[in-house]
Amino acid sequence: MGSYLNPGNKGFWESLNSEIYIDKTGLIEKTNAVIDTRQKFICVSRPRRFGKSMAADMLAAYYERGEDSSSMFDSLKISNADSYQIHKNKYDVLKVNIQEFLSMTHNMDDMLSMLQKYIIFDLQEHFEGVHFRDENNLIQVMKDIYNKTKCSFVILIDEWDCLFREYKQDHSAQKKYLDFLRVWLKDKDYVALAYMTGILPIKKYGSHSALNMFTEYSMTDPGKLAEYFGFTEKETFDLCEKYQMNFEEAKGWYDGYKLIANNQSENICYSIYNPKSVVEAMQRHKFGTYWNQTETYEALKIYIQMDMDGLKDSVVRMLAGDAIKINVGTFSNDMTTFATKDDVLTLLVHLGYLTYDSVNETVKIPNNEVAQEYMNAISTMNWHGVADSVEASKRLLEALWRLDEEAVADGIEKAHEEVSVLQYNDENALSCTINLAFYFAREYYTIIRELPTGKGFADICMIPRKMHLDKPAVVIELKWDKDIIGALAQIKEKQYVDALEDYSGNILLVGINYDRKTKKHQCMIESVNK
Repeated sequence: MGSYLNPGNKGFWESLNSEIYIDKTGLIEKTNAVIDTRQKFICVSRPRRFGKSMAADMLAAYYERGEDSSSMFDSLKISNADSYQIHKNKYDVLKVNIQEFLSMTHNMDDMLSMLQKYIIFDLQEHFEGVHFRDENNLIQVMKDIYNKTKCSFVILIDEWDCLFREYKQDHSAQKKYLDFLRVWLKDKDYVALAYMTGILPIKKYGSHSALNMFTEYSMTDPGKLAEYFGFTEKETFDLCEKYQMNFEEAKGWYDGYKLIANNQSENICYSIYNPKSVVEAMQRHKFGTYWNQTETYEALKIYIQMDMDGLKDSVVRMLAGDAIKINVGTFSNDMTTFATKDDVLTLLVHLGYLTYDSVNETVKIPNNEVAQEYMNAISTMNWHGVADSVEASKRLLEALWRLDEEAVADGIEKAHEEVSVLQYNDENALSCTINLAFYFAREYYTIIRELPTGKGFADICMIPRKMHLDKPAVVIELKWDKDIIGALAQIKEKQYVDALEDYSGNILLVGINYDRKTKKHQCMIESVNK
């Protein structure tokens, strides 16, 4: 039906393939603390692959009155919370998936009419002894139930923002929907907790929000819920141990979302992993791209090909590993209102295609899995230079391993010519070109830019992953209109190799210079053993 009071949560938990998910109950613990202080409206927005519906089902299992979920939660961390017994199985739970109702109707009026009709039907069936003053009025029906039972509701709304994704241009319908939610939920005694989950933050209208009673937690401002947006690094490490998977590979594929929780004394940064992809990798015993099982690269393609000033340049730089400065404050929390490229990039953060660093106010592509989606999108667009450069990166890497200085210089030259979108006027632009030219190296290496060495910073270090220790480590020093011999000399003089303290084996010292007069790249390579 889409809405229900007795959701059959035991079946959900028993069918979940799932010790993988079962420990992620911190969100419930946080929610309890919120209820205790009467801050009872929560909206959590995060990408679809991050387990939003799973969290809502967990809350339903925990709060549902008439059930006993002790066997599910007694062994978990939440059982130590002071509020555990106060709230466990003490509320009537109403869980609604808006996407289901939207899919069954053709306009906003029909959707809201069906939604209210179905909820009222469930309520009347469940509370047979209650006298209803107006059986067609959802708000009055819930007031009558509360007056009779003195038991308030936990209302869980899943996919709350689907209308903004499917009716992108219908602003009248969007406002009508938000007005309905406000009238249904705000200042109502029958609401103990209203918890909404979706991809987008709550839509702004001018300087106000129609749902300004909600506390929002999002990919740009996760607040105290930061560590509960996905799997933490420790949880992912433990899963790799249990399923005998290589954690370093998991980190390269699925890490990269840096979410920051603020408190009075310090900012705590959490490395968050995409639960959907981690679970798939553990169960299949294979690392790969599981992103496109829930989304297609076409969704990404729509946004990155928009003709916004500097947007293409920013995407190319992020593919090369750069972080881009942005302002997330102008985003209107919808999928159509874009005043600047920053608004497009902010949307990509909420969709999971970028990660946001709230301290430095920058965005970047989080990991290999997401980077592959960018390449999928670009391969079908007219960005042939970028796609060709990445395609040639395998041959360039092989030339580096052969110590073929001329081939490496020619490969970088070709990458520079193809990625003409970049303003090629300083060493940073050279670094971006080098990183894009060696894009394929991510298959074998952890690539670190500006690695601290104690005597300076090594421009680019490529450290072999544990599964590829047969490959040499690489230290690259870049020069802009300087002496190529001096690049190698600087690597030795400042002892950049010592920064690879945990690595032993063959190391390639690489100097690369761009000569502005000849407009040519030069390369020198030396092999040493550590």
